[in-house]
Amino acid sequence: MFQNRRLVIATKHQKEKVIGPILKKELGINYFIDENFDTDQLGTFTGEIERELDPISTVREKCLRAMKVNNCDLGIASEGSFGSHPSYYFLNADDEFLIFIDTKNNIEIIARELSTETNFNGREIHSQLELMKFAENIGFNQHAIILRKSKYENTEIHKGITRLEDLKRLFEELYSKYNSVYAETDMRAMYNPTRMQVIQKAAEKLVQKIKSTCPHCEMPGFSITEAKRGLICSLCGLPTNSPLSYIYTCQRCQFKKEDFHPNNKTTEDPMYCDNCNP
Repeated sequence: MFQNRRLVIATKHQKEKVIGPILKKELGINYFIDENFDTDQLGTFTGEIERELDPISTVREKCLRAMKVNNCDLGIASEGSFGSHPSYYFLNADDEFLIFIDTKNNIEIIARELSTETNFNGREIHSQLELMKFAENIGFNQHAIILRKSKYENTEIHKGITRLEDLKRLFEELYSKYNSVYAETDMRAMYNPTRMQVIQKAAEKLVQKIKSTCPHCEMPGFSITEAKRGLICSLCGLPTNSPLSYIYTCQRCQFKKEDFHPNNKTTEDPMYCDNCNP
């Protein structure tokens, strides 16, 4: 279905370096990028352009726009969000969505990778010593830094700083003007290898969903749409909140399949049981 077809990767931040080879190897797709396509039109991390849509709507719009301007019926795009983990609020998380759209066959497949492997950070800096400590914590200079007047002001922003001499010089220039400098990790993919690894994991997950076909109509994207809880505890035998089964659903024909005991796990450890370990 996808062998030798052209696919546009909607990115200006070099995400094709980790997404493209996976698509080529696993699906036989010939990918390309449009260097004139500006994904920042839908929002920037530093706030000059606010993201107006939710992540899934944003990544869908990004993909469709790139496909339209390049007259291409196959596309892929990604969108990342950063902040507190939705379950572990004390941890920062990188929440990446990838979308694959095939308008020729009316296919849309989405994959998500939620990871605590991120150096997302930012703080107000008042000295060179504080700046060097921040730089060390986020993995400078393999990861770039952004400097600005304050967290919520966009009048003077310096992005993609990877040279120590530039970092020190720009800090002194800003501090002499405003007596305050806000430093943050540059989360754009080409300046953040940690984020790029999370995008690669999302791409691998996406390809596996594409390769999973419906047993009834053979449409790609036959994937989990529901998890049923109730795996029994190995000690007390009562149901736990762990998955007992997964429901797979086809987007096209709506065929459903229930897969019991995911990963061949028939009981749950008592440490995850609300009865044994309340």
